Amino acid sequence: QVQLVESGGGSVQAGGSLRLSCVTSGATYTISCLGWFRQAPGKEREWVATIWIRGGRTEYADSVKGRFGISQDNAKNTVSLQMNSLKPEDTAMYYCAGGRNRLLSGPCEYDYYGQGTQVTVSS
Repeated sequence: QVQLVESGGGSVQAGGSLRLSCVTSGATYTISCLGWFRQAPGKEREWVATIWIRGGRTEYADSVKGRFGISQDNAKNTVSLQMNSLKPEDTAMYYCAGGRNRLLSGPCEYDYYGQGTQVTVSS
């Protein structure tokens, strides 16, 4: 099992920035990728970004590309999400997730999720 604990959420005005962090623990050797998801009230969970632990390759949803940056600190077992130029539509509960690719060169398939941290962006 892998445990993930998020922090750093809060309230900010449109155009502002927030940095989310996620500390991982447990059987982290079983995962090859980390990511962030979000879910707004009444909406389905949406993938936001992925970082591959080996090599650091990153992937982003079109809705956040150019505004958000995902990074990792392997020494601290931490993955972060820097969110800039925030918009009201970014308001959601943000979840850290861990997974692995089951197929060579396949996508990250997530098995573990944290409890989430709330981000609220006001206009």
